[in-house]
Amino acid sequence: MAIFNNTTSSSSTFLLTAFPGLERAHVWISIPVCCLYTIALLGNSMIFLVIITKRRLHKPMYYFLSMLAAVDLCLTITTLPTVLGVLWFHAREISFKACFIQMFFVHAFSLLESSVLVTMAFDRFVAICNPLNYAATLTDRMILVIGLVICIRPVVFLLPVVVAINTASFHGGHELSHPFCYHPEVIKYTYSKPWISSFWGLFLQLYLNGTDVLFILFSYVLILRTVLSIVARKKQQKALSTCVCHICAVTVFYVPMISLSLAHRLFHSTPRVLCSTLANIYLLLPPVLNPIIYSLKTKTIRQAMFQLLQSKGSWGPNVRGLRGRWD
Repeated sequence: MAIFNNTTSSSSTFLLTAFPGLERAHVWISIPVCCLYTIALLGNSMIFLVIITKRRLHKPMYYFLSMLAAVDLCLTITTLPTVLGVLWFHAREISFKACFIQMFFVHAFSLLESSVLVTMAFDRFVAICNPLNYAATLTDRMILVIGLVICIRPVVFLLPVVVAINTASFHGGHELSHPFCYHPEVIKYTYSKPWISSFWGLFLQLYLNGTDVLFILFSYVLILRTVLSIVARKKQQKALSTCVCHICAVTVFYVPMISLSLAHRLFHSTPRVLCSTLANIYLLLPPVLNPIIYSLKTKTIRQAMFQLLQSKGSWGPNVRGLRGRWD
């Protein structure tokens, strides 16, 4: 086991852990993990690029989908260096400052994703419950305002937490259960009373994410009531089919997040391997599955992606032909 602990912990660092007890299998574990990261990066980049470049996709629903893809892309990039560093190079040591920066971005992008999912629920509510005023309600200016509010929200709520953590003192050299920094675990190793910061973090999560979940549920109650009032069965199915992707995205995001939070804050005897697995599922599952869900279930996105790939494929022979002419 000594070969896997080739970092010397100091008083100003934490030790990251990918899968506790499975250090010898890191090389093999890194193969599926790298595949998942590749899918997340390529899938979200493709959806974002398709929506930006195709003018016929410049509509509120697709604008919000591009926001979701951008947030998933940023969340993936935030954890990629430390995860692969631990799995490939056994680079477990991370300084307090780097840890706090990563922790801020992990929680900020998670809160951003929650806000985007709420906005997408509002979009479906207006489209189904008040379709005649859809274009008048969700104008380009309104979408810009919503985007700014979504970006400002995590900064306003997380900045006090960052300031408090930055002024606190921590026990160095402790092993974390994840290959990235996560607030409920990092806060355990502060010299001051850790339960205060832990419950403040829990309060913020319940208040912010809890409010988001309630808003999404309330939106779908109103949507369901409207759909059930439609006489034609085909129209009912068509209206509900537009919500399937969003319901899947909400489930994939909130279930692992709530499970991980409860495992850290309420069930202290949870095995570290389970916490690590939940953490990786929480941060990898939404960025991986969201592009797959939306590309499979949304015909417009699927067609636009195929067109983009075909245009890229036809560009190569054209360029080679031009070079042949010049030669």
